[in-house]
Amino acid sequence: MSAAMSVSRLQSSAVDPTRAARRSGSHWRTLLICSDESGAVAFIFALTATVVIAGLGLGIDVGVWHRTDRNLQNGADAAAVAAARNGTSSYQSEAKAVAAQYGLVDGSGGVTVTALDNQTCPNGQTNCYSVTIAMSAAPQFFSQVIGIPAPPMSSSAMAGGGQTHSYCLLALGSSGTDPALTTNGAPKADLSGCSVMSNTSADCHGHNLKADNGDAHKTDSGCGVTQNSNVAQVADPYKSLASNIPTDPCGGLYPQEPTKKSGSPLPPLNTWGSAGVTTAMALPYPPSTANHGIVCGDLQLLGDVTLTTASPGSLLVIVNGQLDTNGKTLKTVAGSALTIIFTGTAGSYTHAPTGSGTLDFPAPTSGTWSGVAIYQDPSLTSGTDISAAGNSPTWDITGLVYLPHASVTFSGAVNKSSNGASCFALVADNITINGTGDILAKGGCAAAGLNLPTNTVGTVALVQ
Repeated sequence: MSAAMSVSRLQSSAVDPTRAARRSGSHWRTLLICSDESGAVAFIFALTATVVIAGLGLGIDVGVWHRTDRNLQNGADAAAVAAARNGTSSYQSEAKAVAAQYGLVDGSGGVTVTALDNQTCPNGQTNCYSVTIAMSAAPQFFSQVIGIPAPPMSSSAMAGGGQTHSYCLLALGSSGTDPALTTNGAPKADLSGCSVMSNTSADCHGHNLKADNGDAHKTDSGCGVTQNSNVAQVADPYKSLASNIPTDPCGGLYPQEPTKKSGSPLPPLNTWGSAGVTTAMALPYPPSTANHGIVCGDLQLLGDVTLTTASPGSLLVIVNGQLDTNGKTLKTVAGSALTIIFTGTAGSYTHAPTGSGTLDFPAPTSGTWSGVAIYQDPSLTSGTDISAAGNSPTWDITGLVYLPHASVTFSGAVNKSSNGASCFALVADNITINGTGDILAKGGCAAAGLNLPTNTVGTVALVQ
């Protein structure tokens, strides 16, 4: 082969520079186009993913908000029913306690629970209870990322249907006595304007006491103008006051009245007044006893005694002893008030007023012992009975007589004190009213500073 031919073949087999350049440009154009398309797809995917994730997050929050709304409504419903069933001055605390069971604690986490009584019911009556539970901002997780604020939420409910009864007589029946309220003909008793309640049964023979309502946890037979059986029991509303009874300073010494003439007489601090005269005195007595008149053992009146202690009142605390009126009168002057407390320990002591005299005083109208005239320590379970209340001694009393473990028999009259409102209430274990029983002091308990025991009778239900 000639050299010229070899050169020609080599030239013909060499790459055409122009063609190579065209091929290279086409290749890079293809790469650029693919790169542009991939970037657009990535951008669209990122945008779509963001929208999808935001939508999912918002959907989760909306679901949480829906569950929160249902919980708010359930809490409001339950709290409204609880407030209506409570029917007392503590209905707001009751409603808030029930709401807290749903995790809705008033004043915590932006939650407010508002309970109102005396609301207008759909039927036009004004004895309904409403509860509104509000949350300043609903729980929020994902929606805040996309700038959506958490909405405030609230739910309301109204309940009613039951009637609130206020009781002048409440038989606790804690001893199991059944019936705990009994009358043996009581034509003089007039309890119109208030009601009576037994935590067991109530059985009135011959007279209904003229009480607006006679209620009983078991069966009410003849008590009250309107008679209601199968009523919820009433918890002791005054038991907690015992924590305010002063500490016993007596050192175990409790002088008792002699049972025989030859017995040792009571010490001077255990007798008040002088025969034939009216003694004016102020509590505390003796003056060295700070803030309280505390008597260790029996207290006997030797003459009429008028207490001059200024309002709101004072305490006469008798530790392991009785108050023997001894045919005399213990009273207060106008503007003064008194609470008599019987306390102490178990034993053979008598913890009650006795004698054929007169108790004439109103309870204080404010302070710890507001509305309480006589109070037996609920820890006392013996020596508490009163077998002739109303005439041994005569009771001219304004306020509450609280005898939680006593069997009380009424055979006399109960009237208001000379200087107090017309209000009398008795809480005892069991109560018997005989034919001459006459209870007239009623209707003025608000002025007397006493919140009567109450109960809600009838079916309570949501009305709105």
